[in-house]
Amino acid sequence: MADKLVHKVAIITGATSGMGKAIAHTFVANGAKVILSGRDEERGKALEKELGEHSIFIAGDVRNSAYNEQLVNSAIEHFGRLDILSMNAGILGLGSVTELPDALWKNTMDTNLSSIFYLSKYAIPEMEKNEGSSILINASIAAYKSFPNHPAYCASKAGSLALMRQMAVEYAPQIRVNAICPGPVDTPLLWDSARAFSDPTKAVENAASKTLLNRLGKPNDIANLALFLVSEDASWITGSAMTIDGGILNA
Repeated sequence: MADKLVHKVAIITGATSGMGKAIAHTFVANGAKVILSGRDEERGKALEKELGEHSIFIAGDVRNSAYNEQLVNSAIEHFGRLDILSMNAGILGLGSVTELPDALWKNTMDTNLSSIFYLSKYAIPEMEKNEGSSILINASIAAYKSFPNHPAYCASKAGSLALMRQMAVEYAPQIRVNAICPGPVDTPLLWDSARAFSDPTKAVENAASKTLLNRLGKPNDIANLALFLVSEDASWITGSAMTIDGGILNA
């Protein structure tokens, strides 16, 4: 086991699949104790079993402010402190502006953006007690690049970067706040996103071929960057949005 996060306690949302799951494995492998958040209890309990005694899964909906408070209280109750937030919960909310139902717009904004506010609101007072605390938001290149039928997703991800920068100003130097902006990563969300196109399989293949590195990202690619940004290796980085996209924005 590596030791970059020894004595650190993290809350990881969106932990039961894709990038969040890879981040959970990587954080625990580096010594962290983790509170795992997700809606799927079966997958969450399976992940808790995989990760062992230093992980606790708490099922719930990040759109609910009280659930986010519960996550923070559980970190303190079980592990005595809170040092890291890794926020990965997200949905797509597919549909053009003229077709998107109001309820789906709100659901997407609440899941992708409001949940960051809720969890940070309750976590920051605890994190300020500990040197080296760090907040990491999983945003997207959709904050910079638009895609058909993704208005709610693009807007929510751009909003998350604005919130990240504001919190970095507000809570420095006690807490570092950063974001990562993944490109096409081989996760269930990518394949769901491809449904916005007439040929989903071709859309995913095209995304891979358009990267400068000619492949999709892997969840572990994202987890490795997340580990760097929340560790002391990144102690002079805050208010930054790190693109990790195989070079697709430059293609």
